[in-house]
Amino acid sequence: MNINTNNPIIVQSDKTLLVEVNNELYTEVRDKLSRFAEVIKSPEYIHTYKISPISLWNAATSGMSYQDIIEILEKYSKYEVPQNVIKDIEDNINKYGKIKIIREENSLFLISKDIYIMKEITNYKNLEKYFVEKISDTKYKIDENMRGEIKLSLIKLGYPVEDLGGYIEGNRHEMSLKKFTSLGETLLIRDYQKEASEIFYADGSAKGGSGVVVLPCGAGKTVTAMAVMDKIKEETLILTTNITAVRQWKQELIDKMNILEENIGEYSGEIKEIKPITISTYQILTHRKSKVDEFVHMNIFHEKDWGLIIYDEVHTLPAPIFRAAAEIQATRRLGLTATLVREDGKEEDVFTLIGPKKYDMPWKVLEKQGWIAEAQCTEVRVKIPEDLKMEYAVSDSKSKFRIASENYRKIDVLKNLINEHKDDKILIIGQYIDQLNLISKELKVPIITGKTKNSEREQLFDKFRSGDITILIVSKVANFAIDLPDASVAIQVSGTFGSRQEEAQRLGRILRPKKGDNRAYFYSIVTADSREQEFALKRQLFLAEQGYKYYIELIE
Repeated sequence: MNINTNNPIIVQSDKTLLVEVNNELYTEVRDKLSRFAEVIKSPEYIHTYKISPISLWNAATSGMSYQDIIEILEKYSKYEVPQNVIKDIEDNINKYGKIKIIREENSLFLISKDIYIMKEITNYKNLEKYFVEKISDTKYKIDENMRGEIKLSLIKLGYPVEDLGGYIEGNRHEMSLKKFTSLGETLLIRDYQKEASEIFYADGSAKGGSGVVVLPCGAGKTVTAMAVMDKIKEETLILTTNITAVRQWKQELIDKMNILEENIGEYSGEIKEIKPITISTYQILTHRKSKVDEFVHMNIFHEKDWGLIIYDEVHTLPAPIFRAAAEIQATRRLGLTATLVREDGKEEDVFTLIGPKKYDMPWKVLEKQGWIAEAQCTEVRVKIPEDLKMEYAVSDSKSKFRIASENYRKIDVLKNLINEHKDDKILIIGQYIDQLNLISKELKVPIITGKTKNSEREQLFDKFRSGDITILIVSKVANFAIDLPDASVAIQVSGTFGSRQEEAQRLGRILRPKKGDNRAYFYSIVTADSREQEFALKRQLFLAEQGYKYYIELIE
């Protein structure tokens, strides 16, 4: 048995990994582990990682073999890696690609070299509807229209399908990246953006064309998508989170690509345009008059022969969009996100219907290279006031969380932080509108919520960008796709329970590179010894996995 107590990892038989944060090898091992495991606990000294089937399948699609993973574990483990863990990793890594979808003579076939696997899956009664004809014991013709459904069914049985069925060509539309932006600045495509676009495209082969690019907020996911559009040169549908993001996409396309403005359409609650490049929102596509009515705007997927569909912030994809994605598996699909974490557990649906993770760049690597700001994260804990203690004590769990979140003592802390950063541009972000309105009134600072008119939002964002206002309060509308490059301080006063993706997105609002020392500050104000503090620990898991450390400050 090899024992090296100086190593940072203990591998446990349940496929959890205990990792010493203060170990000198921690930073080195952290980025390696993130390729095939995820953080599930992050107390100060020991982080717990979990190896799951989906994390291993994503590793397999990125080119990792089970030998690569075992080699990492054996190199950095204090003790011998349990045999059951080695076997489980081997089994799961090897499962990816055991079943493939291929295209021959304009028909789709499900194939496997393993006759026993094919026998198993063809014996499931609920899978019979997918099979059109048996060609051999290891090859079945399948229904073209059921391509997404069969992949979903098989991944739920533990068999992730490698889809090599290829794509239908969309309508041709000439476009290219500019050499210079509209302001005359040289358009620089960063090495990692170029690499991500090339890996996704895979020279136009069936091995590429569908999948997810994972990059930190502020690292230029939009430019990466444009580099893909430049390669494909076909009509493109872009789906994003809100109308502000739609207009930012349009501005970016005009600024950085050789596309005529009249060929870019907006399909939203305000405008219904279908153009060669069309940008829409998840909200309008999932709108319907009642729960029994149809999603009338879903026809957008079939309005044109799209060559590429881009899913911005793919981790927020609503369930009806998944169903639509299942029907368009012959169209190239690019997902963009800062984190594959989904609070609803639908990571397998993203893997299957949008595609596996194609590219991932650790946040701290880009920070070191100066492509995103260096961020300092601080959790400021405030005591619950005496007059709220009894109400808190007798309330149910959900009410406890809200009482703690809206603790009025947070306003004094907020004022002190604003004073500390009086020369910076500050975003105040929260969950509860009543709380945010109170802060707005107390500080005499403008506020943006879901009810704020789009024209008013744009005016306030423009004033913030220009420096006419330096403090802005925003509700959940700020969680996604708002380009405020000069914001260097974010103060979170409340959030959505233990949402890891929300925490990452909120930090992301201040990560765009800054002039000068390129630093950003993220504060989370929570009520000490409360349900809110418990959820705050869970919220921080993804950022802990990326190497961010939270400093704790206790206000008596």
